[in-house]
Amino acid sequence: MNTERASRERELRELLATAFRLPPDVTDDDGQPSHPADDTGEAARDRTHDQLGHPAHPVSGRETPTATEPHPSTGPLDPTGTPGERVVAPGEPVTPGPVERLPRSMASPGRDGELRRTFPAFPARVRATGGFAETWWGNAWVTALEEGALDAARLARGRTYAGQGYVDAITVTPGLVLAYVHGSRPRPYRVQVRVRTLSDDDWDRFLDAAAERPGHIAALLDKEMPKSLADCGVELLPGPGGLEPHCSCPDFGHPCKHAAALCYQLARLLDQDPFVLFLVRGRGERELLDALSRRNAARAARAAQEREPAPLPGVRARDALARRVLPPLPAPLRPPAHPEQPPTYPGAPGGPDPFALDQLATDAAARAHALLTSGRDPVAELTLWQDAVRIAAARPGSGLTAGTRALYSSLASATGRTPADLARAVAAWRQGGFEALSVLEEPWDPPAGRFDRARPLLMAADFPAFRPWRNHLTHPRGHAQLRLGRNGLWYAYESEPDHEDWWPRGTPDLDPVGALTGLGAPGEF
Repeated sequence: MNTERASRERELRELLATAFRLPPDVTDDDGQPSHPADDTGEAARDRTHDQLGHPAHPVSGRETPTATEPHPSTGPLDPTGTPGERVVAPGEPVTPGPVERLPRSMASPGRDGELRRTFPAFPARVRATGGFAETWWGNAWVTALEEGALDAARLARGRTYAGQGYVDAITVTPGLVLAYVHGSRPRPYRVQVRVRTLSDDDWDRFLDAAAERPGHIAALLDKEMPKSLADCGVELLPGPGGLEPHCSCPDFGHPCKHAAALCYQLARLLDQDPFVLFLVRGRGERELLDALSRRNAARAARAAQEREPAPLPGVRARDALARRVLPPLPAPLRPPAHPEQPPTYPGAPGGPDPFALDQLATDAAARAHALLTSGRDPVAELTLWQDAVRIAAARPGSGLTAGTRALYSSLASATGRTPADLARAVAAWRQGGFEALSVLEEPWDPPAGRFDRARPLLMAADFPAFRPWRNHLTHPRGHAQLRLGRNGLWYAYESEPDHEDWWPRGTPDLDPVGALTGLGAPGEF
């Protein structure tokens, strides 16, 4: 009896010692032992795939469990096994009975904590072009997988499995990544990838490097991994051979396609959150951030203690009262010969008129150039109405186009005038600028002399006797008129006979006869 009891105790100890490792002989989906030489299992399909260059089984033949479909147990329970799997002690008889059922995924979010995180399965990738990972650290993980693999064909199939969403939820703990991966059989395979965790000395070096630069902490909070932080002398990212995959499938490839699929999918997970890398290396996110915060505060306190006190601000009295000779100002730059052209403004629906913007910019440049060269702004003393007339007169062309009508309507509305008033004022401005506009709008009484001598000069040139009124001389038939400006120039006007609708015409002249020359010959009057 004692010998039998000692034998039972020894067998129980051996069972507990191997309970945390995958069994060397993995059973297949039918519960029968599978071996590498078994050509009826997944290994045979891999060889067929390698020879033909495509999967041995069609996609339609894959029996993927639904969200509620359980799968049968496969033997001893590993440390993160799913509840419902039963450990069979050595020598215990196996009695037939109902097959135990397990959940579809090993993920148990309710058990998550600081050192255990479960991530939902990724959907299938829409595009399969380009690199599998998007960040440099995700690509470094993929590089470690591909450079340590022994079979490129299994890698290619694993990449396809990952891209098509065959990997279930992923559980990450220090040194270990676990997930179920679907294959050609109804029951998915349990896959784990082991990674060496960092020692306390390694973490101290990493934390010192991260706290040394504030940008490192800011980048980590933004879910970014600076390359300078990864090059701090601590092997954060695994190198070739740094990943140790295990799978419950009968394929003994290194890695098999299921383990490769999990590694590829983990690269996508690292893209989203680099703290997953820190967790698999041995530290959780909260613990890591708390340690960085403490190191940063200690570094700031040491820097404040070592900093010398700043000198008190102030100026000595003798320096403030000392006579100072300031250096002469540099000579001003020579002004440009002419204002430059403004940039072209693109038109936009509902936006301002690009031509109007161009005109305003050109006018502002001309005024600035005049102020720079002469010291005065020729427009500063104009009234709102006079400035509106000046802007309208600067628009090229003489006909009332659609754009001109819109400009005249806007300026007339802003100044309380009509477009016809603005058009008449523009004609006067183009005749002689500000002085001509004053002649149009401001009659005045000229002194005797120059105005009185104009009538005899006109009659000597065979013009009829013009009727005088203030500074105006009007033809007897009422279709031509001369107006004397305060600057001594004569300005010619025309109107329909007997309509008193006077419009500026011709060019101003010191001689009244010369001012009327542009309107026609004396015989035509």
